[in-house]
Amino acid sequence: MPLPEHVAAVPLDKAYRLLNHGPTVLVSSAQGGAVNVMAAAWACALDFAPPKVTVVIDKATHTRALIEGSGRFALNVPCVAIARETLALGTDSANTQPDKLARHGVTTFAAQTVAAPLVQGCVAWLECRVIPEPHNQQQYDLFIGEVLAAWADERVFRNGHWEFGQAPDALRTLHYVAGGQFYATGASLQVTL
Repeated sequence: MPLPEHVAAVPLDKAYRLLNHGPTVLVSSAQGGAVNVMAAAWACALDFAPPKVTVVIDKATHTRALIEGSGRFALNVPCVAIARETLALGTDSANTQPDKLARHGVTTFAAQTVAAPLVQGCVAWLECRVIPEPHNQQQYDLFIGEVLAAWADERVFRNGHWEFGQAPDALRTLHYVAGGQFYATGASLQVTL
């Protein structure tokens, strides 16, 4: 399936900017015909060249098993328009509800370079391969991924920058607090010296 309308490739040297404002992400994975998506609040950019990211994925999750089996995952950056689905994907476990994607109306499309699906309705996507760090993975549930490809919705991310001020509020990214409470990315504050 082709990329959705309004989506363009993000140069890899700018991929870190998709995460540097601290959004909640949806971690997607696939292996052996199984597919899953889970929400994660602890993901961030790690390095520039090659671009790397980190994400914490608990041992008890189905997503973790798929990532360990495939060595690939995608970070999807959800927005206000899919806040309900984001909460559901972080609340329900595929270990007990294997149909959670269909149950919550979550649709995906094919990634360009990895087998992990990309979540429809997000505003950015980073396709990653795991850089094995067994100690960090076992001790801290911390995964490092090299970003192989990145994409963003041009209505809100253009020329290597988020432009929330000119975009519809529904495209603002989410920041999870707790108990179903999110904050949407707010107004820009430009500071000069």
